Amino acid sequence: MEIEIATIGGYEEVGRQMTAVRAGDDIVVFDMGLNLSQVLVHDNLQTEEMHSLDLIDMGAIPDDRVMSDLDGDVQAIVPTHGHLDHIGAISKLAHRYDAPIVAAPFTLELVKEEIQDESKFLVENELIEMDAGETMPIGDRCKLEFVNVTHSIINAINPVLHTPEGAIVYGLDKRMDHTPVIGDPIDMKRFREIGREGEGVLCYIEDCTNANKKGRTPSEAVAREQLHDVIQSLEDYDGGIVATTFSSHIARVTSLVEFAEEIGRQPVLLGRSMEKYSGTAERIGAASFPDDLGMYGHRKSVDRAFNRIMDEGKENFLPVVTGHQGEPRAMLTRMGRGETPYELDDGDKVIFSARVIPEPTNEGQRYQSEKLLGMQGARIYDDVHVSGHLRQEGHYEMLDALQPQHVIPAHQDMQGFSGYVDLASKQGYKLGRDLHVTSNGNILQLV
Repeated sequence: MEIEIATIGGYEEVGRQMTAVRAGDDIVVFDMGLNLSQVLVHDNLQTEEMHSLDLIDMGAIPDDRVMSDLDGDVQAIVPTHGHLDHIGAISKLAHRYDAPIVAAPFTLELVKEEIQDESKFLVENELIEMDAGETMPIGDRCKLEFVNVTHSIINAINPVLHTPEGAIVYGLDKRMDHTPVIGDPIDMKRFREIGREGEGVLCYIEDCTNANKKGRTPSEAVAREQLHDVIQSLEDYDGGIVATTFSSHIARVTSLVEFAEEIGRQPVLLGRSMEKYSGTAERIGAASFPDDLGMYGHRKSVDRAFNRIMDEGKENFLPVVTGHQGEPRAMLTRMGRGETPYELDDGDKVIFSARVIPEPTNEGQRYQSEKLLGMQGARIYDDVHVSGHLRQEGHYEMLDALQPQHVIPAHQDMQGFSGYVDLASKQGYKLGRDLHVTSNGNILQLV
């Protein structure tokens, strides 16, 4: 059986992930993502109203025209998790393929919302929910399996396409977390089994976001303790405390809500994406929040919440807001510009429970946001966070578990691949032989 891998997007940048694997006549597509930095540089860009070809030309979504060079039929579209750099192009591209979208429950709910918001294309692909540990047939000779992994969003999985020539393991995005705050630990037992079953692992496609960083990525339990320490230290502060984190990071949001209540403050979730992700997680039973927790997304309701906070006293509340990357329209950025009823005073605390995504647009916006907040007297607590991606020791452990015949680094640019190339070379892989650094739009034939 011929095996080809089309590296469509996410092989020259962090974002717009998309990979297709052809096994004989059957094709499985992993991820259809958005490059957020290409959107954020444009003010008030409404992607839901744009044509896919315009977004492709902008570099915002994958150029999937290389799919016409694959001789087969798409049997499934499989997003690995709910971050926009993995699902943000589904509403623009999925309708081109007569194939179901197969995803874990929380991811599928977010995909549904992306499709509902789309105003340019009608996306009618069948939606199939599949949990980690489950499988489904692909054609007559292949099988798709979901393996549970841990990331900075719940319900993340690594899909595995089992073929007669060996398994294709799509390894984006994860960290080696054995004590996650929500959900099950990473299923390393299953990865080791896959590495030793049948023909073994033919190819491993790996997320290289942190491959240049030594050591291992700490657990979410570590971030929770750091956050707990910071918030407990502010128990006696009688001014304003504001926190921001990734809206999709449900484990972190639940920790913020819990710790706010511990110090006698009422948590309030503010911002459109904050309401979207937490509301969705609560609705499907993936997270539990207090019955009286306020979640407000629309501008008017957010401003009403801010007015209430100012009327009843900032010392009684802990707003959890969007804007950790300094996004121009996010709540925290608006607060820094003085565009909300919430008034920052000298000494007020702003907790960034997130790091800057390493990309020039984000870095510039975050710098500006922090400067604006500082000009209003706010004091910044920075980087109360752990990453959702493997560092070098995690990569070594995955290579040892899977023992793949071929390795393809992804989710970075050429500079970002260097650390992974170095560590894979130390494990016996050779660039150009079984270690394949590729780019967007290429097709690799493995068998």
